[in-house]
Amino acid sequence: MPVTCPVFSKRDARGRSWAAGLSSWRRCPGMQRGAGHLRGGAVLALGVALIVLSGCGSNARAPVEDRGARSQPGPPVYSTQTQETYRVQRGETLYSIAFRYGMDYRRVAAANNIAAPYTIYPGQVLRMNEAPLSSAVTVGKAPLPPASPAPKPGGAIVAPPPRPAPAPAATSPAARPAASSSDYVGSSVSRWRWPTAGKVTRGYSGSVHKGIDIGGQRGDAVVAVADGKVVYAGTGIVGFGELLIIKHNELYLSAYGHNDRLLVSEGQVVRAGEKIAEKGSSGTDKVKLHFEIRKEGKPIDPQRLLPRR
Repeated sequence: MPVTCPVFSKRDARGRSWAAGLSSWRRCPGMQRGAGHLRGGAVLALGVALIVLSGCGSNARAPVEDRGARSQPGPPVYSTQTQETYRVQRGETLYSIAFRYGMDYRRVAAANNIAAPYTIYPGQVLRMNEAPLSSAVTVGKAPLPPASPAPKPGGAIVAPPPRPAPAPAATSPAARPAASSSDYVGSSVSRWRWPTAGKVTRGYSGSVHKGIDIGGQRGDAVVAVADGKVVYAGTGIVGFGELLIIKHNELYLSAYGHNDRLLVSEGQVVRAGEKIAEKGSSGTDKVKLHFEIRKEGKPIDPQRLLPRR
């Protein structure tokens, strides 16, 4: 017997929800009797279709994992050398490049056959590895005596005419030593001094923080911790702001970052305690001096060398 209740007619499917149609089906005796003649598989398929269509009509969304929320910016890290070569940029020195990558400038120079005073040029390609150092070069070595003149025929020896002694140059004890084109050798440091007044706001922590931060006021004096020569002055190393690097001898360098104003220039020889900069906040968010000491290119804790205060 045909089913006459038009519960799921084409018109009802467009005009009413499936839930309303299902309610009408329950009130229709003809449909209920007709359903008894359907096979079990057909009834099951009809129920599944109703469930699927009901789910499609809802506004619920599947949960989405927000991976971006887990990504947080970490603390700034120092550069590590992973490339075999490096192209020199304008304003860089061999000292600043070696400082950035925590390398010994002498060994980088040896790997590239660069002699003192380690002059490099923009566009030059450096091999970024550390070669063994050759035997130490004696500085200020006396010249060899002239060779004995060869005897003339007849046995007489003619000595060369004596050279006039050079006149002594006039010197001023208070004058600043001039920057020399030769490499600065320096001498051993018998006493280190603090680079500025202020409280240590952050200490040395190895590979994470390779120096100390000293707080204070903008414009506070920054002084050289020992005699030396300025081998870098500028802003070419990211994260240090206005930076000075001073070479004290063949072993030690000191670095002064985040200055407000630099008062010395590259190649200038400075005395211990001489004012070289003014404290500031360049390259950072508050006034402080970032201070480092490097021994053979490697950072060490400055407070191991600085006097107690």
